[in-house]
Amino acid sequence: MDALRIGIVWNPSKTSKEELESGLTDAAASAGAEPRVTWWETTPDDAGQGAAASALADGADVIVAAGGDGTVRAVAEHLAHEEADAELGIVPLGTGNLLARNLGVPLDDLPAAFGRVLAGTARPVDVGWAEVDLDGGTERHAFAVLAGFGIDAHMIAETDDDLKDKAGWLAYVESLGRAFTASEVIDLRLAVDDGEPADARAHTVLVGNCGMLQAGVTLLPDADPSDGELDLLVLSADGAVQWLDTIRNLVWDNGIRRLLTGTNGTESSDSAAHGRVRRLRVELGEPRVFEIDGEDLGETQRVTITVQPGAVRIR
Repeated sequence: MDALRIGIVWNPSKTSKEELESGLTDAAASAGAEPRVTWWETTPDDAGQGAAASALADGADVIVAAGGDGTVRAVAEHLAHEEADAELGIVPLGTGNLLARNLGVPLDDLPAAFGRVLAGTARPVDVGWAEVDLDGGTERHAFAVLAGFGIDAHMIAETDDDLKDKAGWLAYVESLGRAFTASEVIDLRLAVDDGEPADARAHTVLVGNCGMLQAGVTLLPDADPSDGELDLLVLSADGAVQWLDTIRNLVWDNGIRRLLTGTNGTESSDSAAHGRVRRLRVELGEPRVFEIDGEDLGETQRVTITVQPGAVRIR
């Protein structure tokens, strides 16, 4: 049997090649494997798409994204765009590691993560695509976890990078107050799937392929990364009473009570509307920051989101 060909796309700002080699060596010894390995660095100008292309051209069977959410997103984007046969492995090294968390990839354990690469069974995972109108023109980007505008996007935009390096995901909490201030309710129009645009008011619109965030917080409890759909959450609280309604809906209705009763299906409230979409068109009454998998793309007033079912196979 031919040796497994692994192309490792790694972010040198997150770890050293020596640490990765050590983790891979331990995993290979445990698995009794002798893979053929090539190394491809990301750069400030290439988050991982170009490195993934080079690994594919070199004949990799599995491309490993070793880095944070940005590296994982970039590699997944290229594999989905090319509809490549190569599978994706994840060695999480970032602050959020959101896709890894949702798929149960071991965190803070290089040998265990590489063990999944060497011996794990690949599963098809959907990818969302966002076509976003920005100042420089329309851009199209993939996301594996979450995209949208509002509190989530403003938390990312307002988070201090130095603090994030020191405190990890807790740095996002520090930015939460500024995010609330920036997330005012605005007029917008939403068109779900093939439906006609409908007027709405909201401060946050999130579309997710996965539901769990940092610290085990589950924002979209019905999200399944392999079901061919994306989950939608629209938040419209304006004032303390409605914010209490939002918190009750997210924490109690779709959190604690759901766990206690074992029920399925999300419940909406006056200030928190849940749904499922394959396509979503959003037109905003004024510009807002838009993010994908923790990356701030800038301000936009128009975005179209679609899903590519089973776009990548992830070990």
